[in-house]
Amino acid sequence: MSRSEVRATLERRGLRAHKTRGQNFLTDPRIADQIAGDAPVRANDAVIEIGPGLGVLTRALAARARCVVAIEIDAGLVRTLREEGELPANVELVHADALEVDLAALAVRLGAPVRVVANLPYAISTPLLRQLLDLRGLLAGWLVLVQREVAARLVGKPGTRDYGSLAVLHALTVQIERVRDLPPHCFFPVPRVTSTLVRAIPLDPAPLAADELAELERVVRAAFGTRRKTLPNALRAGLDPAPSMGVLHGVLDGLGIEHRARAEQQGPAALLALARALRAAGA
Repeated sequence: MSRSEVRATLERRGLRAHKTRGQNFLTDPRIADQIAGDAPVRANDAVIEIGPGLGVLTRALAARARCVVAIEIDAGLVRTLREEGELPANVELVHADALEVDLAALAVRLGAPVRVVANLPYAISTPLLRQLLDLRGLLAGWLVLVQREVAARLVGKPGTRDYGSLAVLHALTVQIERVRDLPPHCFFPVPRVTSTLVRAIPLDPAPLAADELAELERVVRAAFGTRRKTLPNALRAGLDPAPSMGVLHGVLDGLGIEHRARAEQQGPAALLALARALRAAGA
């Protein structure tokens, strides 16, 4: 589907791209096939696609996968796909908000291996990325298309401005890497930002137990919540109930972390140790 075909389809159906939904439609089937390979989708895979748009990537995924469940929130796009999308027989189209779909139940229904491929608008990228971490035990992996600044935060390293809670949570649960950038001209309408493909594969074994992710998140969000503050001050401000300074200093001393250290100076393993020590101390 070329750029002119995308434009003509939208005009014929009385549709327009919604900026708030991140609707910038992929126009090159060759790039769509490359993305399907980047996932990497194999013949025995089931794929959950979030945001199929006009189906260019959906068809590329279906050509490689056992089946595809495409979740689209826009009613007009769903009608268009059903009436003239020419979707392959192994595609199931679901009209729903991906944030409200029980993705765990869907993954179980589809049967392993299951991969997620998603074009994530900025507004829902963080909550959906976080949800995928909870699903890591059910997924073979996921490939997401996000704004380049979100991709930088996902793979951020200690000591950089992009390093934060999102990078820590991913580093301890998945092998994550930037695959490549997709320039704006690959889409219609042409976005003002560059998009980046990011691939995640669950770590096996993972450094943390399945029930530790929520506690780790609580601690790292507090630690990075006020980046200019030292760890004790940031944790005291961000944790509820607030631990005493005596408890915080004792935990840091036990880990060999200076009281004046800041969160961005600590690697993921050190922050996991901190979360575990705080939990053991009842903080």
